[in-house]
Amino acid sequence: MRRLYYVAIKKLLFILIISMAILSACSGETTEEKIHNHLEEAVSLEEGFESQQSEITKLEKEEQKLYSQIIDLGMDDFDKIKELSSQAIEIIDERAEKIAKEKESIDASQEEFNKTQDLIENLEDPDVKDKAEKMDEIMDNRYEAYNTLHTAYTKSLELEKELYTMLQSEELEQEELTAQIDTINESYQHVLEANEQFNENTVEYNALKEEFYKLAEIDVTYEENPSADSSEGK
Repeated sequence: MRRLYYVAIKKLLFILIISMAILSACSGETTEEKIHNHLEEAVSLEEGFESQQSEITKLEKEEQKLYSQIIDLGMDDFDKIKELSSQAIEIIDERAEKIAKEKESIDASQEEFNKTQDLIENLEDPDVKDKAEKMDEIMDNRYEAYNTLHTAYTKSLELEKELYTMLQSEELEQEELTAQIDTINESYQHVLEANEQFNENTVEYNALKEEFYKLAEIDVTYEENPSADSSEGK
């Protein structure tokens, strides 16, 4: 029994060694190709981010319509103001959920993209490596810009929610309302600035990635006129 056991172990080890050799031969990708795979997977993971944008924009328009209706009403229509304000708060909650999903997608993309960093260190061609390092830097800036954008947008949602809660009080003073609206406008200015930076980084990154692929002699097909805009802040 013991001899058969050792024979079985030897056979198993032999099979494992052969299998590893076959896998090694089949996975003979260059470092450049491995980087390409991670970059494209990072793009794929951002599909969730992109899919939320039209829905968020739609919700923003719905809320804007409700706000326009509210400001056209007088105190004689206070019950209607309360009703519309409640609807607006529900929409804000929906927007917050969409934004959370959007961030999950970006976070997953960043995690995948970070897998290229060790590979970049192994690139042998100095020109290819230099381009990859610049691409890595800009993409890091892009993720940082998105985090700034997400924080600013989330803060703006909280301020808007406070506004609609205030509108449900008959004791609300005009000065208090005006101050809240000014705060919201200032908050959205930060959103617009962060959104602009995010979009600039996206355009720059896409250009660097294309240059990297050319230098690395990786054959890829590009979509025409890809959108760089984030839904946040539109």
